[in-house]
Amino acid sequence: MTVAGLEARKAKHSGKKKDVVFPVVNTIILVLLMFITLYPVLNTVAYSFNDGMDAVKGGIGIWPRVFSTDSYNELLSDNAVYVAFGVTVAKTVITTLTNLFFTSMLAFALSRKEYVLRKFITTVMVLTMYVNAGLIPNYLLISRTLGLRNTFWVYIIPTMFSCFNMIVIRTYILGLPEALVESARIDGAGDIRAFFQIILPLCLPVMATVALFVAVGAWNSWFDTYLYNGSKKDLYTLQYLLKMKLATTQNSSNAANSTADALANRTNVTPITVRSAISVISAVPILIIYPFLQKYFVTGMALGSVKG
Repeated sequence: MTVAGLEARKAKHSGKKKDVVFPVVNTIILVLLMFITLYPVLNTVAYSFNDGMDAVKGGIGIWPRVFSTDSYNELLSDNAVYVAFGVTVAKTVITTLTNLFFTSMLAFALSRKEYVLRKFITTVMVLTMYVNAGLIPNYLLISRTLGLRNTFWVYIIPTMFSCFNMIVIRTYILGLPEALVESARIDGAGDIRAFFQIILPLCLPVMATVALFVAVGAWNSWFDTYLYNGSKKDLYTLQYLLKMKLATTQNSSNAANSTADALANRTNVTPITVRSAISVISAVPILIIYPFLQKYFVTGMALGSVKG
């Protein structure tokens, strides 16, 4: 065999070795990253299903040491939880739909080159992302000027528009061929018809991405309830109600630790297990929704960041 043949054989053997090593190393790294990512989630679930008194000892991994559903029974036995769940679902759905509708329409208007005020309006809106009046002026505006305190609409009206989401959607629209709108206008379509029949169907990836942002923010929000609807129990959101239950459990635990009689009679529900159960209950709806939007999420974020 010639020297050239030996070298070619060695190169081929080396190439096969590299082809085998990379997938193996890559798989090992990805499995380690997956475990590092999933461990806190599995640990929280394990704590939520563990006996409260046993959980205080610590040392629980990804499986409950003493299985118990007392924490979930404590949280879900109150009918107020189901009322708060309905309020939160209505808030999340309405907030997401209204935010997408108004934000996308404004994004389309500001993407039109023939609109002479588009640069000025965009600049003013971007400034609102950096300059904020503060908590007290916002509270006075919403509660006194707009009169939204102790109403369901305090969850909806202040969140009907997002400047950041508008920029993301506008950037995506600018990446679409301008000939689509021009051909629609040649056929006699106006801006509204062009938006709803041409632009909006093409914006499905970025709309799904923005919808996920808005829905997660609305679902996890509790501070708006604390500020504006703290005295209206029928308008409590799930996050706010669960926060109050955690505080109540914490206070009860502190009181139990202060006397020997209470210590002997305390239940198997402790703040650490209640906190874990609250985390699981709060995260489950988002985990159910996310797989349906995940295929649009990466595409929407990538295409929405092409142009500035």
